[in-house]
Amino acid sequence: MCGIVGYVGSRDATPLLVNGLRRLEYRGYDSAGVAVQEDGRLEIRRAEGKLDNLVHVIAAQPLSGRSGIGHTRWATHGRPSEQNAHPHVDCGGVTAVIHNGIIENFEELKGPLVKAGHRFTSETDTEVVVHMLEDELKKGMSLEAAALAVVPRLEGAAALAFVSAKDPGKIVAARVANAGGVIVGYGQGENYLASDIPALLEHTRSVSFVEPGEFAVITANGVRFLDRGGKEIEKTRTTITWDTVTAAKSGYKHFMLKEIHEQPRVLSDTLLGRVERATGRVVFDEDLKLTDAQVRSLGRITLLGCGTAGFASLAGKYLIERLARIPCDVEIPSEYRYRDPVVSKDQLVVSLTQSGETVDTLAAMEEARKRGARLLTIVNVIGSQAARMSDDVIYLHAGPEISVASTKAYTTMLVDLYLFGIYLGQRRGTLDPNAAAKLLAEVFHLPTLVDAVLREEPKVKALAYRYHQARDFLYLGRGINYPTALEGAHKLKELSYSHAEGTAGGEMKHGMNALIDESLPVVAIALRDSIYKKMLSTIQEVRARAGVVIAVADDDDEDIAEHATEVIRVPHTNELLSPALAVVPLHLFAYHVADRRGNDVDQPRNLAKAVTVE
Repeated sequence: MCGIVGYVGSRDATPLLVNGLRRLEYRGYDSAGVAVQEDGRLEIRRAEGKLDNLVHVIAAQPLSGRSGIGHTRWATHGRPSEQNAHPHVDCGGVTAVIHNGIIENFEELKGPLVKAGHRFTSETDTEVVVHMLEDELKKGMSLEAAALAVVPRLEGAAALAFVSAKDPGKIVAARVANAGGVIVGYGQGENYLASDIPALLEHTRSVSFVEPGEFAVITANGVRFLDRGGKEIEKTRTTITWDTVTAAKSGYKHFMLKEIHEQPRVLSDTLLGRVERATGRVVFDEDLKLTDAQVRSLGRITLLGCGTAGFASLAGKYLIERLARIPCDVEIPSEYRYRDPVVSKDQLVVSLTQSGETVDTLAAMEEARKRGARLLTIVNVIGSQAARMSDDVIYLHAGPEISVASTKAYTTMLVDLYLFGIYLGQRRGTLDPNAAAKLLAEVFHLPTLVDAVLREEPKVKALAYRYHQARDFLYLGRGINYPTALEGAHKLKELSYSHAEGTAGGEMKHGMNALIDESLPVVAIALRDSIYKKMLSTIQEVRARAGVVIAVADDDDEDIAEHATEVIRVPHTNELLSPALAVVPLHLFAYHVADRRGNDVDQPRNLAKAVTVE
């Protein structure tokens, strides 16, 4: 989940690399560094901590050149420090490497290098690679030939980029298994490298994606792609439709707050063109290739998602089973791949991922494919690895999401799952046309309803300030809003560093009641749905034990004030859509608690946006 950038051209590489890293800092901010080539020299600048520290180092020790690479790190092997920051260099200081991922056999590779006299200066797994390159380059090889000799010996998942003063004006990039993105951007007389699209948007929208087992050789005059054996391969170019304005803060204090407020627009974008006017049927882009016959033959659906995407998957289980009557299960990808799962030929495996580069999700998808499942991914990033390896794709259309804590991608996942449930139900005959028409009419009101929730932000902010010093929180939900409780607690943990736990309301009497006292705020999603009365009973259990209840309730619920200490109002909508509304004040609450505490909201400690290591 580290950030990688590269540039080769006629301009000064240093500011381009730093600006690219700025756009990727959400991927890692334990340390940062650049390596720049000029006149047969390779100069390195590195700093522990956030990118501004590197900027100060460069200001004190300027460097310039026409090509180079840069890196922002999320620590795996070795503590955050200047010593462990990338780029790492060889003994002669003429070749440098940056790396995203984990090299599992680095200790095995390191022993012979140490015996041969190589000097290691870091605690990282990455440094073995540059010393291996050093040995190959001494044989008079080109940089790409050296990379072709070294990279196949690496085990694990890794994305790497190399530069060397021995082969100037060139960057070689490689990808081993599913370790983050490697994206080449095309310019005129200059070309670029990045691990994620936002780093490229300022310069180009024309890109190619490097697949696992492939290499890219980048110069100012062009790009060549090689397979593991060194044979040249053709790559298609993809045009990215995002723009730089979308990826900027636009006056908001944090990206997270901007992304929360973008939800009415991105939900409209998600809905656009997805209902066929003549038939009233849900349709998706041509990337969804499932035929009606294949839909009717589905016997089971498995939903995969990590973290927030996992909670969306759990809501998806409710939606698909209710609307399409297909049995669904939800799996944690990091567990799924290791537990010898049973997969049948009539099974569809649906992965949910904002980035499309989450290594646990990709590995679980690979495992499902090996066992014969059809793969569908619901993903935000166009051309991502998850999209490329799937049989079918549904794009979120949420635009760039920069904050580590996902918000607009979560709500668009919920809406796409809602539409997908209707899509399946229509084709399987489990959904009456009138019922489908009503469900679709209601979802098209959702952007307006979310906008109404956002107007309640001052109330949510006041509550966040009132309770921001609480050390523990409990979130309760039932039915389709049980996942909402899990997501609300998850966001508060990520951002405020408070302990927060989400649970099903009916489970309180099976253990959670022991936690209740007057110091524990309990956030209850208490909407007027099919189990509203059950939720009221749970709230009464909490109040009977002196607990403080913050209820998320419908705006027309006149009874809830008798039971709750505090009430946050949301517009009423149908039960299956309610999670997309109920979660918005929970995201706002987590944001304002964290901001009130003075935390770095967009870059919470120990976390990064795209988890590309196992």
